Amino acid sequence: MVKQPIAALIYDFDGTLSPGNMQEFGFIQAVGKTAPEFWQMSDNIAIGQDASNVLAYMKLMFDEARANGIPLRKSSFQRFGKDIVLFDGVREWFSLVNRYGESRGVKVEHYINSSGLKEIIEGSPIAGEFKHIFAGSFLYDENGEAEWPGLAVDYTAKTQFLFKISKGIFSSRDNKEVNDSMSDDKKRVPFPNMIYFGDGETDVPCMKIVGMFGGHSIAVYNPESESKRASALKLKRQGRVAFATPAVYTADSKAFKIVCAIIDKIKADTELQRLTRSC
Repeated sequence: MVKQPIAALIYDFDGTLSPGNMQEFGFIQAVGKTAPEFWQMSDNIAIGQDASNVLAYMKLMFDEARANGIPLRKSSFQRFGKDIVLFDGVREWFSLVNRYGESRGVKVEHYINSSGLKEIIEGSPIAGEFKHIFAGSFLYDENGEAEWPGLAVDYTAKTQFLFKISKGIFSSRDNKEVNDSMSDDKKRVPFPNMIYFGDGETDVPCMKIVGMFGGHSIAVYNPESESKRASALKLKRQGRVAFATPAVYTADSKAFKIVCAIIDKIKADTELQRLTRSC
């Protein structure tokens, strides 16, 4: 029996599915800051102590929440996720692509690969659409209060999750199976069946790896921002991505046309491989 091919659509979150950083849709306002103030404070921590930008913003969230009497429970973070603004068409996108894949005999799965917070993404209106969410998270004490970063995901750490998706590993902690040798025909999702969506230079390592191993990378940009458009087109000119398109996810969008064409290619490549093996 021929195994049904799986297409893995892997998304950054901030700037890719949403026009802003996830902290900007409730948390920052709750601690009495503006977005520029919050991110400047985070940058000051990172620059002043030559620290990780991701750990700096996580520490700042921790400190500001405590200073303002905001409980740092998973449920608190998830509440901040419910008001995240999404780009046009995102809510309908997943079923749209799933149906197209099904019509072509390709199973479509969706993944998040983000430097943001898993707990906030889990509270977003689209959380249930993803096979797995790879993102930063906190450790929690016996009372359910966040007490320390459990996982900080910077843009180089994000690359390891591509290999985990390929091998069907859904543990962020694992560092053994992901490094074990596995033949391509045993991989749950071969790299040529991956489509990576990102919005900027912090996604470049993932974009390059996906493209290098035969997959497809798409730079998306806020259609209302000329600077974001210029950044995406620069990535395309430099050969870091195959496609650049507005972050519009409707049925008539360029993004949907690109993904449909890639799904068609995955189906055709799978059939060619089957015919080759049968000769």
